[in-house]
Amino acid sequence: MRVEIWSDIACPWCYVGKARFEKALEAFPHRDQVEVVHRSFELDPNRAKGDVQPVISMLTKKYGMSAAQAQAGEENLGTQAAAEGLEYRTRDRDHGNTFDMHRLLHLAKARGRQDELIQLLYRANFAEERSVFAEGEERLVELAVAAGLDADDARKVLADPDAYADDVRADEREAAELGANGVPFFVLDRKYGISGAQPAEVFTQALTQAWGERPPLTLIEDNGAEACGPDGCAVPQQH
Repeated sequence: MRVEIWSDIACPWCYVGKARFEKALEAFPHRDQVEVVHRSFELDPNRAKGDVQPVISMLTKKYGMSAAQAQAGEENLGTQAAAEGLEYRTRDRDHGNTFDMHRLLHLAKARGRQDELIQLLYRANFAEERSVFAEGEERLVELAVAAGLDADDARKVLADPDAYADDVRADEREAAELGANGVPFFVLDRKYGISGAQPAEVFTQALTQAWGERPPLTLIEDNGAEACGPDGCAVPQQH
């Protein structure tokens, strides 16, 4: 079974939602047969690459709330994150463009290190004092290397604005086609969609239902052709 997760590194509920989903997946009896794929979704795609500002300022401008209301929201997120065992800095975080991070995540997917990188990016953005936006590309290279990627490969992707750009845009178009207008957005076997950082129990129910409704395999032909099995491989007979 495949679970696709559309998310953005700048999205705190994606950070929390990932932890809740993983709690459900860890307890799922068939977890070893579930493939998890992370898809790209930018919350602020029109923001210029160098446009970095404090999270509180961004929230007050974008949603028309007061600084006190924005800070209260951050405190609530900190409480929600802590309940999932996550660290969360409720003050002095910043916000910026995440396109390069998504491009690196596609490189990580090609190298089999996607989950490692997205987790490091989340932690760097929400829990650590250093910025993933203001420190420049070498900060992203550092995180890519920590996730198991080659530094030169990461630098080449960041130096070429077209590298994996089409993959990011394709993910975003697909999200729109599936009806996702926010993240996190979870899709199970292209049959069920779950919007938002739902409780782990919701993910458990969805995984169980999706698994139970998987159609049985239909064999097209079984004419005794040679094959390998637990007892070894059939030896072709000479005729």
